[in-house]
Amino acid sequence: MQVEQVIVNLCRVRRGQAIRNGLYTYTESGTVIVRLVTVDGVVGIGWSGAEAPHDRVIYEAAKGLGEQAMGIHVMDTELLWERMYQPKLVGRRGLTTRAMAAIDIAMWDAAGKTIGAPLYRMLGGYRSRVPAYLAGGYYVEGKTLDDLANEMRHKVGLGARYVKMKIGGAPMREDAERLRVVREAVGEDVEIMVDANNAYSALEALQVARLLEPYHPYWFEEPVHAEDYRGLAQVRAGTSIPIAAGENEYTRYGFRDLIACEGVDILQPDANVLGGITEFRHIASLASAYRLPLAPHGSTPLHVHLVAAFANGLIVESVMAEGAERRGMFNETILLDKDGTIGPSERAGLGLTLNEQWIQEHLVA
Repeated sequence: MQVEQVIVNLCRVRRGQAIRNGLYTYTESGTVIVRLVTVDGVVGIGWSGAEAPHDRVIYEAAKGLGEQAMGIHVMDTELLWERMYQPKLVGRRGLTTRAMAAIDIAMWDAAGKTIGAPLYRMLGGYRSRVPAYLAGGYYVEGKTLDDLANEMRHKVGLGARYVKMKIGGAPMREDAERLRVVREAVGEDVEIMVDANNAYSALEALQVARLLEPYHPYWFEEPVHAEDYRGLAQVRAGTSIPIAAGENEYTRYGFRDLIACEGVDILQPDANVLGGITEFRHIASLASAYRLPLAPHGSTPLHVHLVAAFANGLIVESVMAEGAERRGMFNETILLDKDGTIGPSERAGLGLTLNEQWIQEHLVA
């Protein structure tokens, strides 16, 4: 059951149409895929990524860090993580931590396959169904208010009880009007999250929050720069809208500092970013001590397991209108039920298999 081989690949997908949030425009996304093979032939799958060309850094780091997994028993996830996390050299807050995440996730997948247990049960198995929200509402060239309203109506028609839209990429009053239109389109019984992707200063975030409050957002996500803990606390103290943040935070140490600033109502750890499942588990325990709920960012096939595993798991994000995540990368899809919930696979590990044809079509390295 020891690790015998670590295989790392880089795939890239160019979007048919660029999408924009409060700060960034996305045209080409990269995914680093790690396959961890044991002496018994078990293959664990892990992944992380970033927009091109930054994905290349993750790929090269994963190739080097993968050597740390060689010879380790697949159940020894803490040992692997501590071998990889060397703050003077690699890790801490950046792209190398994402490389660590891909390897760590593959290790957990292999461990689950070795003992024949799904990941969410290995981690605690708190429940087998979790609420999900459908994210979207991006800025796209030529997109009208009617288009935005129709997009959100479509999500609700698929069963969504929660939807998310972008703000911060337009003047404040224009974004407030966009939220008003969405509220009118989905009604009062559907929750709406707004996501600024770090676009505002604290002062600006407070100004826009006052404009948004009449439409009762479920949360205000990443209102300020990811390193601006003081500003985050100021925003939380100055608005009635709950504040969500953490998708750009790394390791338990970053989340320790984020919690300490008292600027967050809902934590959004991303296991693909923060260092993997091993570290997510530490963060979930830390958050539980402060009674903070977890609403992980992105990567539905992974995070549905993690939200289901822990008592403070709140909700899972899906970015695809059809309810399926990472279209084409996996042979499996996760669909939103009409009650607005999804469930983790009951198969061993993550319950995923890679679409090898898709990989070959998008392979860079």
